[in-house]
Amino acid sequence: MRILCLLLACLLSGCATPYRTVVQFDRLSACPRYTANGLNARQNDLGPASETHALECALSFLRGSQDKLLRRSALGSRLCLHLAERSTDAGKREALAWEGVRFAESALALGAESDGLVHYYLATNLALAVRDHLSLAMENLARLEGEMKRAVALKPDVDGGGPLRLLGMLYLKAPAWPAGIGDGDKALELLKRAVESHPGHPLNHLFYAQALWEMEESSAAERVKMEMSTGMKLLQEGHWGYNKAPWDKEFSAFQKEIGDSGP
Repeated sequence: MRILCLLLACLLSGCATPYRTVVQFDRLSACPRYTANGLNARQNDLGPASETHALECALSFLRGSQDKLLRRSALGSRLCLHLAERSTDAGKREALAWEGVRFAESALALGAESDGLVHYYLATNLALAVRDHLSLAMENLARLEGEMKRAVALKPDVDGGGPLRLLGMLYLKAPAWPAGIGDGDKALELLKRAVESHPGHPLNHLFYAQALWEMEESSAAERVKMEMSTGMKLLQEGHWGYNKAPWDKEFSAFQKEIGDSGP
């Protein structure tokens, strides 16, 4: 996932999603025979380390299911996000992300308003869907802030501190007042919290390093170097599934940006 590109994206202000194309999958005849109870029980087994075909099979079943327990969960939006992140086709990537938004919106309509996971995956899917539409993003920064704050309040520890780091990077990358909601101090506070509460996640170190570099530059060079070194070590030694390759690109891109100041 090109995480940095997501951070200026936003949630639509309550309107219907404009992208209704549904991506079709191959080899569905080879899928296991799911039941709603069975899929619900193994939700946590479907993630970054899962084979793409397994995610497609689960999503295909979910598309046709009216089981309220499944529909009220974050599973549909999470499956769409993982598949969208892996797609090299821009059209399919956007279609899957929009579908993830619709799943999350449906979950909220069924009573999942207090589920931080649903808010988190709604935000991340829509961010991915509109990442190349800057004007739409700029118009809706406040809505993204609200959804991310909701996820932070309800489920700050999901995805290794995902809501903390995404809200932190939103504050770092968004335009400052009066044009936007950018706030470097809030960014540093949130990203420091992400590092301290989830030191084992490589992106927390990368994003904190970026915030330090942008806000303090040369005076924070040593700390930036330390955070980068820690993050890269975690990335190389950990089991991050299909996320490892795109995250490695994120580290490399920032390494080039800071030049000799990096590890």
